[in-house]
This record gives sequence, structure tokens and C-alpha cells, in this order.
Amino acid sequence: MYFFCDKLIFSIKHYNLIAKTPLSSLFLPRMNFNNKLVQWYKTNKRQLPWRSTSDAYIIWLSEIILQQTRVEQGLPYFYRFLENYPDVRSFAAADEDDILKLWQGLGYYSRGRNMLKTARMVNELYDGKFPETYEQLIKLKGIGQYTAAAIASFSANEAKAVVDGNVYRVLARYFGIYEPINSTKGQKTFQLLADDLLDRELPGQHNQAMMEFGAMLCKPKNPACNICPVRLGCYAHANNAVADLPVKLNKLKIRERFFNYFLITDGDTILMNKRGDKDIWANMYDLPLIETSSSLDIDELVLLPQVKEFFGEDIKMTETSAIRKHVLTHQRLYVRLITVQNMLVKLKQDWFFAHVDDMKKLAIPRIVFLFLEGIFDL
Repeated sequence: MYFFCDKLIFSIKHYNLIAKTPLSSLFLPRMNFNNKLVQWYKTNKRQLPWRSTSDAYIIWLSEIILQQTRVEQGLPYFYRFLENYPDVRSFAAADEDDILKLWQGLGYYSRGRNMLKTARMVNELYDGKFPETYEQLIKLKGIGQYTAAAIASFSANEAKAVVDGNVYRVLARYFGIYEPINSTKGQKTFQLLADDLLDRELPGQHNQAMMEFGAMLCKPKNPACNICPVRLGCYAHANNAVADLPVKLNKLKIRERFFNYFLITDGDTILMNKRGDKDIWANMYDLPLIETSSSLDIDELVLLPQVKEFFGEDIKMTETSAIRKHVLTHQRLYVRLITVQNMLVKLKQDWFFAHVDDMKKLAIPRIVFLFLEGIFDL
């Protein structure tokens, strides 16, 4: 494993990243690397609303929304949240259902719930003023090292290096680091390197430049190496290793689940289900559901005890949609909609009838909402 820096190559085995010796004493071209990235950033950065403010609340809002979400997708959500909740106090006073409804389509709904908890904590502990220091931020719900460093450096110029997916990619490729980014050792290695590279006079600008560079130029696929301002010093470019870096361990075990949703409606009302708090889409609303271990035909579904228990022996149902695949981080869902023609059902505790006009007000998982939207023209 090697670091490559403007033709200076040395084996990582001969340098312990955990040692006290600063990397700056070995990476003489460090300032050249930083300066070129910042120059590129000043010329090419996107004009984004959270970059023109030092308001920690607005920056927090953008950071949480953009976690695992592209800027193009997240920007409308950012504007909607800011319009509905222009400050911490208004956010803290919101109902969870309202937050989840605004969040609909972003996935990872726990982030939306954690935002509400954070806003209420800030409102109580800091009198509605969002904290700006890393030490205060790291104690808040849903804020980890990356988010705390980002908010602290962008709002108060605190010298904390941000390491997100974009930064991992830039550092791994430029310096030739093959340590997996999702290993404990790898995360420590990258954080130490990012800390050492950090411009401590302008940490906010430095962090933004690194992140923007990874997002726009040093992309996961088809990076623009031909116009990269630091390609001459890049290990991956020189060694044809762009596609190999960064390295990530495949730790995820994907769970496959088969969701059979039942549509029971008279045209004006729909039988809905309030989900519990122990599974995906916690406390949101969907339709009556029977989960199976595999994909079943309609004739097989009719024979299930749960179907007979809730819909009766003489149930009549038709498949309304083809199976749609919905991919989550740890799960792969196969979802379909089945129309039940008889309205006489045995209601479970969390089932209730809701008017069609109320569908836009309920926090419904995106995949379920798309089914309903296609049928009722919501």
C-alpha cells in the first residue's frame, strides 16, 4: 500500500498513521494540494442556500436532509422544511406526523424523527439557539462526528475536519489508501489524514472544497480526471486504480421481504393501518398488510389463515399492481397491491378508515403513496 503525492512515493508500512509525527512533515506538497482544491472550489462551486449563511440551524437542516441524498433531490425538501419551520422553535413545536409527511420520499425516516428530537432538545437546553461548537453538537440526537464537524466548521469556523463519503473518495484515490473506509482502522486513518490536511485558518472553506470536489469532479463513477487540477499528484490516476478506490467491506446482509398490501375502499374512504414503532417506517401510515416469506399467487394468498380471519371465507380479491421492488439499506422489499372487493372486514386494532382527501396529509411511505396516487389521482 502506498501514498502517492507529487511523485513522492513511500510505503504506508514505513509510516504509522497513528504516530505523533504529523503527516505534514512528510507530505511536503500538502499546501499545493489544498490550494489547488480551494482554487477549483472558488471557481466551480454550486451556489447553494446553506453556503450563504452561518446560521447553525439552517446548516444542520441541510446536512441532515442531504445525508445519503443527492443535492438535486434534497434541495426541494430543504426549502419546504425551511418554509414550514424557519427556526428551531417552530420545528420543536411540530407534530411528528407533519415532519414525516414532509420527509416522505427521502427514506431513512428515523432521521426525520431524530431531527424533531434534536430541535426539542435545542429548544429546551439552548433556549432555541442552535449550538455551534463541536462538543455541544456531538451530544445531540442524530448528530455524529461528520455532522458535528460540518456544522461547527461552516457556522463558527471551528477547526474540525469533515470526513464524508466524498472526502473518503478523494483521499483514498489521491493518496492511494486501500484501508477499507468502513473499518475501524480505516476510519481512524482517514480522519487523521483529514485532520492533518485541514486548513486551520479557513476550515469551513477547506471542508466545503473537499466535499464539493468529491461530489462534482472525483465522482464514484466516471470521475472527470481529464480536468482534475490535482491529477498529476494522484495515486489512483497514475496507477490506473480509480475504479478500485476507495475500498469498502461488504458487511451488509440483505433481507428479502414480500409485502402484500390490501386495498379496501368505497371510492371515498380507504382502510388504513397505523404502523408500530419496531420496524421500518415506524409510526407511519400504510395499508393492511400481510407479509409472506416468498412471492405467492392470489390463489395461494386466499388460503392464508390471516386472510380468512380478516376478510372472511368468501373473499374476492384481484391483483391491482405488478410487484415493485423497493430497496432499503439492509432490506429488499417486493411490494404489490391487491384489491379486496368485500367491505366487511374484521378490523385490527391499528386499522381505520380515512377519507381519500386526507391521503396527502398522512405520513405514508413513498412506495405505498405511489400506489394510491395512481389509483385516486392524489
